[in-house]
Amino acid sequence: MPLDILLLNANTNRAMTDRMVGAARALHPQVRGANVARGAAYISDEASAEVAATATLRFAHSLTAATRPDVLVISCFGDPGLWKVRGLLPCPVVGMAEASCHAACQTGRRFAIVTGGAAWGPMLQRFVADLGLGSRLSDVHTLELTGDRIAADRAGARAQIGRTVDDAVAGGADAVILGGAGLIGFAQELQDVTPVPLLDSLTCAVTQAVAMGSLLRRGR
Repeated sequence: MPLDILLLNANTNRAMTDRMVGAARALHPQVRGANVARGAAYISDEASAEVAATATLRFAHSLTAATRPDVLVISCFGDPGLWKVRGLLPCPVVGMAEASCHAACQTGRRFAIVTGGAAWGPMLQRFVADLGLGSRLSDVHTLELTGDRIAADRAGARAQIGRTVDDAVAGGADAVILGGAGLIGFAQELQDVTPVPLLDSLTCAVTQAVAMGSLLRRGR
């Protein structure tokens, strides 16, 4: 049986979920998507992140033996509810931000995060510190554009993302995470003109989900 991987978008934007599922299926065909029942269409501050964490946990409680996937991916950069959901479910639970940070540490000595929305700066600083990786983080670089606006006008956002990546490299990062659903695909587009590895957060999460699911199956 192929691995069943469920991408749970912690906001209510179904179009973004569909976009993530489409990108994820290039890595693993058996990916499906779901959204939380309530919350913001785009998580842009601490208040909406807290609502998303509660909604994510509520979704996890609703899963049954028949609907539970082999691996659950919280497909919202910032991973709202990650640790509580991981403590609740018997299956692996992967977060986009956590998976990306660990991959970045395996890629370089110091990493930076580039993402959309200024409010995410301090939130992600705390998140990385809670992972115990604060000393490996060079900085969090936030774009003025939020992730949903980036996704709506990719061509218009590309130059700003490129400049922000350049700033991250100049600041000492030897790996850069492009975090969030709005930035899907830019790592591949910008890698040829960037001297350090660029990591797509969705790719990191799905790749880890496949690896975790496969490892656990072999151990049974």
